[in-house]
Amino acid sequence: MPVTDRFLASPEGQSLARFVDQRVGEGAIVYPGTIFRALELTAPEDVRVLILGQDPYHGPGQAQGLAFSVYEGQKLPPSLRNMLKEVESDTGAPSQCARGDLSAWARQGVLLLNTALTVEDGRPQSHAGRGWETLTDALLAHVAAQAHPVVFLLWGGSAQRKRASLDEARHHVLTANHPSPLSARRPPEPFIGCRHFSQVNALLQRLLPGTPPIDW
Repeated sequence: MPVTDRFLASPEGQSLARFVDQRVGEGAIVYPGTIFRALELTAPEDVRVLILGQDPYHGPGQAQGLAFSVYEGQKLPPSLRNMLKEVESDTGAPSQCARGDLSAWARQGVLLLNTALTVEDGRPQSHAGRGWETLTDALLAHVAAQAHPVVFLLWGGSAQRKRASLDEARHHVLTANHPSPLSARRPPEPFIGCRHFSQVNALLQRLLPGTPPIDW
C-alpha cells in the first residue's frame, strides 16, 4: 500500500530494513514471519475499529502479525486472556476467537496494529525505536484521514500517547489501562470491566448506521 511503500523507500525505512536484515544475518530469530499481515487482512479504508498494541509477541510460534493475536494451539498470553474474558463478561457470550486467533476480528474491519512490527526471540521491545514508529504513526494518520469515523481503542499509556494526534471531532476514542495483569485491574481506568466491546458496537450503530456490529 502507498503508506508502507513510501516508508520503505525512505532513508529511515531503508535503515530499518538494513537493521533487521543485519540482525537476521547475525543469527537473531525475528518475529513475525508476515510483518504486514494486519494490513493484508484489514485495508485502511475498511477500518472501523483500531486497536493499538506495542510490539509482537517474542515467543516461538506466537506472533502472527496482528496485535495481541496468536496462532490457534498456542497458550493464551495473559493480556489476550484478559481481553477474551472481558468480551465474554461484556457481551454475555464467549468470543468467537476464544482460541486466540483474532483474524476474524480483522476481517470485520478491526485493525490490530502494533507500534513496532518486528521483535527478536526472547527480547521484548528489541526493535522499538528503530523506525517502525514512524510508519505506524503514518498508518494512524492515514486511517484517521478516511472519510468515515473510526473507533480507536487505546489501552495503556503507550497507546494513549497517540490520542493527541486524533481528531476527536470526527472519531471516537475509548481508553483504559493495558489488559496486562500488571495493570488490568488498577485505577484510573481498569481494563477489566471497561465494556469497550459493547461500547464499540453501540458507537458503530450511531457513527456508521447500517453497518453490522463486530462479532467479537
